[in-house]
Amino acid sequence: MADAVTQAKWDKLAPRFDSMASAGAEKRWAPAKSALFAEMEGKVLFLALGTGLDIPFFPKGLSITALDISPKMIEHAQERIAAYDGTIETHVMDVHDMAFDEGSFDMVVTSCTFCSVPRPIEGLKALHRVLKPGGRLLMFEHTGSRWYPFRYMMNLMTLITRKLGPDMNRPTVANVRAAGFRVTEVRNVFLDVVKTIKAVKAPA
Repeated sequence: MADAVTQAKWDKLAPRFDSMASAGAEKRWAPAKSALFAEMEGKVLFLALGTGLDIPFFPKGLSITALDISPKMIEHAQERIAAYDGTIETHVMDVHDMAFDEGSFDMVVTSCTFCSVPRPIEGLKALHRVLKPGGRLLMFEHTGSRWYPFRYMMNLMTLITRKLGPDMNRPTVANVRAAGFRVTEVRNVFLDVVKTIKAVKAPA
């Protein structure tokens, strides 16, 4: 069952999410997202779709299963879903309680997601479960910083931002490892705050 509090928060934000995310930010991260998403192949699970701002960066011709906890977000994504040159099947679903069998997907992709998942290690373990052995995890994520003064600033910012949605100081790379993945690459996109993370589920 979906987390009702989290679902209500994102439903409320859905009508103004595009303006909050800002076109400038999407243009700034476009090269990094496009390069990462170019590796999408096979049976792909995308978490969380939001209003579909990432869809223009998807490679053409894929069949993608996309989740979001918020039905309102998915409603606002419909125009972008329709414009995609491929297939996107959407589900309203909580990552902590996914109705997929173990080993259902070849690849899982996230974009600015695990700054907002309420129980991030549990969420990552759930993704690990639905990946096939040898399956890959690709992530474009905001994370905490190891560098002063950014670490201090982000800890303070999180006291405010978590009420609106994201935590700004998550140790996401460490969380990926704690969930059982083998991290294969971490690349900083902006300082050590925005990064791409690649990981794999060890073969059985």
